[in-house]
Amino acid sequence: MVKLELKNESKTLLLGAAIGRAIESLKHETIELHLKGNLGAGKTTLVRGILQYLNWKNEVTSPTYTLCEEYEIKGRLLLHVDLYRINSAEDVEILNLDRETIHQKIIFIEWPENLQTSRDADVIIYLDHNKKERIASINCSEVEMESNIRTYYETNKL
Repeated sequence: MVKLELKNESKTLLLGAAIGRAIESLKHETIELHLKGNLGAGKTTLVRGILQYLNWKNEVTSPTYTLCEEYEIKGRLLLHVDLYRINSAEDVEILNLDRETIHQKIIFIEWPENLQTSRDADVIIYLDHNKKERIASINCSEVEMESNIRTYYETNKL
């Protein structure tokens, strides 16, 4: 597990870039990231950092009301899902997260505890915050990925 202090929004975006770089090197057909943390913890900001690293030039909005925002970047399908308002397994099924695609699929799930079913995550990120600081705890299924995230985050400046 990697623990990193995020002193401001720029550091959250930098962590997103570090995760984006690590994701970019993976060749899996599907990569799933679970984002945990209270309201306002920075989950969507983190996803914005990942998408910007992967070369998304447009706005990144929270899927709080749409439930799922979809992006296509360089032959990848990215699904950014917010399950805060989900109450049943049927609500999750409608999102069709397991759809087949010719692209690599990357799924970001905010509030994964509301899934109603079990899903395997390649990366679990917990964002904890109080009035003074944010701490990101990152657990990856591949230890090398954790190391790559830490190295990129600690050696790059924004």
